Amino acid sequence: MRQLQGMDSSFVAMETRNSPMHIGSILIYNPATAPGGFVRFKDILNFFESRMQLSRTIRQRLVRVPFDLDYPYWIEDPDFDLEYHVRHIALPQPGDWRQLCIQAARIFARPLDLDRPPWEFTVVEGLDNVPGVPKGCFAMVTKVHHAAIDGMSGIDLMEAMHTLRADEPPPDKPDTWKPEKIPNPVELLGKSYLNAVTNPLKQLEVAAKAAPGIAKAVKGLVSKEFNLTGEMVAPKTRFNRVISPHRVVEGRSFKLADVKAIRALAEGSKVNDVFLAVIGGSMRKYLLSKEDLPKKTLTAMAPISVRSSGEKNDMGNQVAAMIAPLGTHIADPAERLKYVHSQTSNSKAMTDALGARNMTEMSKVSPALFMALGAQLYTRLGLANRVGPPFTTVVTNVPGPPIPIYSTGAQLESMMGLLCLTDGLGLGHVVQSYCDEATISFTACRELLPDPEFYIECIEESFAELLAAAKALDSKPVAKKAAPSKTGATGSKGSPAAKSKAAAKKAAPSKTGATSAKRQSTPKKPAAKRESAASKAKK
Repeated sequence: MRQLQGMDSSFVAMETRNSPMHIGSILIYNPATAPGGFVRFKDILNFFESRMQLSRTIRQRLVRVPFDLDYPYWIEDPDFDLEYHVRHIALPQPGDWRQLCIQAARIFARPLDLDRPPWEFTVVEGLDNVPGVPKGCFAMVTKVHHAAIDGMSGIDLMEAMHTLRADEPPPDKPDTWKPEKIPNPVELLGKSYLNAVTNPLKQLEVAAKAAPGIAKAVKGLVSKEFNLTGEMVAPKTRFNRVISPHRVVEGRSFKLADVKAIRALAEGSKVNDVFLAVIGGSMRKYLLSKEDLPKKTLTAMAPISVRSSGEKNDMGNQVAAMIAPLGTHIADPAERLKYVHSQTSNSKAMTDALGARNMTEMSKVSPALFMALGAQLYTRLGLANRVGPPFTTVVTNVPGPPIPIYSTGAQLESMMGLLCLTDGLGLGHVVQSYCDEATISFTACRELLPDPEFYIECIEESFAELLAAAKALDSKPVAKKAAPSKTGATGSKGSPAAKSKAAAKKAAPSKTGATSAKRQSTPKKPAAKRESAASKAKK
């Protein structure tokens, strides 16, 4: 029996019917690499059963302390049933991408049973009409409670359910797993009393460890190593309200090489800065079309893993957070990327000064009862409709394997992440990489974002604009060290500046990944017209 930590417990406390606190993914597999070229559902069950010993998450369930007086505990479930957790459905004809997203949204909207190990995998057959995906492929919609995993420990679960070769044999070590007895309420209350006595000492210890970080942060502010600006405070949008139980999900894949090429627009920028700029551009386009874009920049909460190499296989969350302004007030894509890079550099400097690990440790000594009551009151009083949000959206970056992996012998073709939502957070994004592709996917409340097809167009167009700007920059001729012309080179038609403008006009949105080929036919003009019309309406 092992007790949850503070952040993990908060995800249990925040669980409601409208806000199931699980995360997951849409995984697409090609069975051509499996023995015989096909995979049966029975094969998947047998494959999972042979590898359960490789993950601690699979057979552990939660036990809550009466009245939430203390953090819950993990125990090895004495009633574990693999077939309950692995389900099987099929899409009707034509079996296209939109149908898969609708099914994934329905599956993801349902809360997990917290009296069982908190995870479910649903195998989805019938993917016969998805561009870039061979017929006969199947998908897996996964969901795992956020109390059990963060982005990095989720990768460990992925490793347990996948192999590096299609024909890799099962583990040769015996499975030594043993179920545990479910503790009774008296035992749990006794443990909570002991923890209540020792918790003040733990709080003092954490405060002592955090003091140097706070001092360093104050020193950094005084010496202007970083700044606390009003741009880090998010304005309220249509996404920052009380959410419904209904969900929509969508996503696109792009070439990882194109993502890296865009970095040239802002010196020193990272891949994550590019994704933040893309999402900033897409949210700008979407809200402009609704005549609902705040003048102030929107912000994103970007989780930062502080998991050490020794904690790789541990359950739970080891993450801190960074606030990243998205530059939604900037129309020019290249300027937006430069702005995002400067702001994330500032936020990272602040997080480093405070100590990301210290921020995580502080959450582990928060009183469990107050945490549970606070979460319930926030939901029941509908405070999300009355108070401003700490951030507009979430953008979490989950690195995937750089080489192909297999499950039941079938090669993983593509992967897209799914997020949990809470009151005040009606839209979240996951950025994921796998081999030579990068995906941007989103999970949203259906009442707050009823048109996911339009929002995914905004993401595509935002990416295409950044890529076109990067190509235009790359096509600029290298300036020769020659004497200036008497006629004034800066104003001539053959000048570098003029050539750059001409190249920018000719740059076209590129095809950005296998699963997005069909949707890339949407031209760039409609969103541009919507943005122009909305701007005029504002004026």
